[in-house]
Amino acid sequence: MATTAPRQQKIDITDLHDPVLTEIQAGARAAAAAHPVSFDIKTIFADARAQTGLSDFGELDFVERLKVWLQAIDEDANASAVTRHNLYTMTVRFAATRLRLEDLIRRHPEILDIEIDRPIIVAGLPRSGTTHLLGLLSADTRLRSLPWWEAIAPVPAPGDEPTPDDANPRRTRADKGWKGMEAVLPYMAIMHEFSADHISEDIELQALDFSSYLIEWLAHVPRWRDHYLTEDQTGPYAYLKKGLQALTFLRGPSRWVIKCPQHMEQLPVLYKTFPDATFVITHRDPVGSVQSQLTMYHYAARMLRETIDPKEALNYWPDRYRRLLERCVRDHDVLPKAQTLDVYFHEWIRDPDPILREIYALADIPLTDEALAQLHTYLEAHEEKRDAKIVYNLERDFGVTAEELRVPFQFYFDRFPVQIEVK
Repeated sequence: MATTAPRQQKIDITDLHDPVLTEIQAGARAAAAAHPVSFDIKTIFADARAQTGLSDFGELDFVERLKVWLQAIDEDANASAVTRHNLYTMTVRFAATRLRLEDLIRRHPEILDIEIDRPIIVAGLPRSGTTHLLGLLSADTRLRSLPWWEAIAPVPAPGDEPTPDDANPRRTRADKGWKGMEAVLPYMAIMHEFSADHISEDIELQALDFSSYLIEWLAHVPRWRDHYLTEDQTGPYAYLKKGLQALTFLRGPSRWVIKCPQHMEQLPVLYKTFPDATFVITHRDPVGSVQSQLTMYHYAARMLRETIDPKEALNYWPDRYRRLLERCVRDHDVLPKAQTLDVYFHEWIRDPDPILREIYALADIPLTDEALAQLHTYLEAHEEKRDAKIVYNLERDFGVTAEELRVPFQFYFDRFPVQIEVK
């Protein structure tokens, strides 16, 4: 007997540019303002050492990068106290995690001999199917993935041992953090989930070497963007591999599936770091990704920006996506054809099974009936699972049409047969 799927609630956020703060939001802004922070590298190192009781950060070639990182954040005059507090806390977390990782490797040098066996690496614009594909492949228990609770605390700290009341203290902390974010920005769960078991991007491991485009998503940092785009990323990608080796040592196994949109603009170093990987590149009309980013940015801006300027994100993000896709087009052929699959969103949503078979064939992993059943179970549980959907309106909210946004991306459409979606 056929059943009718429940109708999705459409959420139209009409106060993007003149937000009406909830009591929780106003309280969070006030609390952050009452505790200002200073982006001083010595203070950050001291806080990380105090948290861990450790002192050795390993190779110090990251220090000059970190100085640019901190300077760029400090130059964001429109960053709210919430943004500054969040970025300070995050930077200390990365420094503390690096201390713990270096300590673990010092005690177990055999970690660096662990082979990361033919990983499956997914790359693509945000909102181009990468998160869905990563989650789906992670449902195959033969593959190792990175849940959010582990991404933000990859090396257990003292006190993280399971107890009768809590089998996984790191997961408990991640869950508490996610619930706190949901309380402040409830629509964020629809836009970009960070629940404890959500499969994370590997960018959290690159950030331990204080690189990646991560802080661009959290503050207005053109100085950092320009520095990151001109710096060789070989070191940070080697640190990503080191993180995967340590996680394999701690929890196994070594056949990973990872993803990050940033990989699209770092294909040569990605291939150099993981030469035996299977590379899965997703493609979708970039306007769909841009409109989602603009809306998410302005929704979060009620907490993250002092004042909301509709042009701030519009002047930054379409250009940023263009730069990313230009590098993807320029460097795509660096990847061996025998190890690479381009996945188009319109084909994926029509029928994922043929694409899954291609991925598994490239990765030389048997797609058994049992494995396919696992993947179908995941699909059934996650496909259209949300009971709400954000309404996007480019012209009303940002004064620009899809056609205008699409013009700078013609080079991308010329290279990849992406289907136009946003009208």
